[in-house]
Amino acid sequence: MSSQLLGVVLLIRHGDREGFYQDPTTYTPYNTALTPLGNQQEFQLGQLLRARYLNASSPFFIPGMNTTLANETEILIRADAGGEPGVIFNSAVALLQGLFPPTVGYNTTLANGTTVTGPLGGYQTVPINTVDSNKDVSLEGWLSCNSFVTATNIFYNTSAFAQKAAEHADFISSLPKYLDGRPATLQNMWNIFDFMNVESIHDSNFVEALPPTYLAQARDLANWHEYNVFSSPQLNGVGNIAGRTILPSILNGFASIAKPSDPLKFIYQAISYKPFISLFNMTGLAEMNPELAGIVNYAAAIALEVRQSPGAAPVLRFNFKNGTDDDDFKTYNFLNSSGDVPLSVFVNHVASSTVNDTATWCGVCQNTQDRGCAALAVATAKGVASVHLHQQISPLGAGFLGAGVTLAVAVMMVGVLFFLGLLSIGRARGRKHAGSPSNESPDRKA
Repeated sequence: MSSQLLGVVLLIRHGDREGFYQDPTTYTPYNTALTPLGNQQEFQLGQLLRARYLNASSPFFIPGMNTTLANETEILIRADAGGEPGVIFNSAVALLQGLFPPTVGYNTTLANGTTVTGPLGGYQTVPINTVDSNKDVSLEGWLSCNSFVTATNIFYNTSAFAQKAAEHADFISSLPKYLDGRPATLQNMWNIFDFMNVESIHDSNFVEALPPTYLAQARDLANWHEYNVFSSPQLNGVGNIAGRTILPSILNGFASIAKPSDPLKFIYQAISYKPFISLFNMTGLAEMNPELAGIVNYAAAIALEVRQSPGAAPVLRFNFKNGTDDDDFKTYNFLNSSGDVPLSVFVNHVASSTVNDTATWCGVCQNTQDRGCAALAVATAKGVASVHLHQQISPLGAGFLGAGVTLAVAVMMVGVLFFLGLLSIGRARGRKHAGSPSNESPDRKA
């Protein structure tokens, strides 16, 4: 008996952008901008998602969703507003216009009887919760993470790293004339590949000058580099920090979708490439599919479908589309299993590794100063419990979701409530695409 699709959690990388640089040790980012090509990639992905999930004749149709107008009770959109300023948010805007295109149904009738339709034929302003990385570490868990920096430096000093550099020394030493001043080292390989990739897309003179195999060689080394930085053999290893911090919001989404009384069915998180690497490692996807152990393409998308057969517990199906390299989503086996995996199995697998709150992140990352850690330290010194989103994994009962996400808010003095109110994971108080500030948590209770 085939399972029914209850809803989907989407993780999507931004579209094509201009040149970008990030520190190869701390991964501190610098400015860039989305290109028209990037807008088009995201828009077309939105159209594909619409055809897949919002078309009543599609085998992947999500029953009960409004297919014409965006219904805020049915969808939840979160966009990383940190590392690549504007690029990820604008990618989300473009995707949502493909997902929910203009419609004359987007209108309102005034008191005088006049009906006003949205501009551009009914352009819909779909709300987006922006996630400020200074206030919420869930989408960029690696920034200012001292233990992550330490682990990265240790990797750069391993014999495996030295051997890799020696094996490709001739290639690396031939690169400076193509890099516009960027250091030609294995440590800097992500920046090398990114520069070459951007130029290969946008500069015909660069393409003509670059030897035919160089871009593929640089990508291969960058994949090896980034996979080793953003993964760990142990689930709770700091290399997996990008996956460990985003997982609570993913688990919250699963719990809401699996709960019959909750209308939430469609969750979309707009992110960078780093969480993909950690999640592919943590789920065993990269081990089972080595070609995925590296950097995903622009507009790459994971679609985690929550499904259920009558009388059975919910299951999870892992789908992935690697940008424009793939025409459609492909279904992948994960957790060393074949086919759909019981949702409870997935939750139990990752539960012990998740970073559920700011205080935990500060401890894991050995940080007492940044991203809310200083305020927590002050509160602790005063003997005041911190206020934060604490997403614990606990059983919900046999025959249902074997584990779920609950919220537990610690008690504290009223005088410091506002002071610490921003110190949370998954509670973006950023702006919404609709134009008004959001003071609501983008995560939802199960």
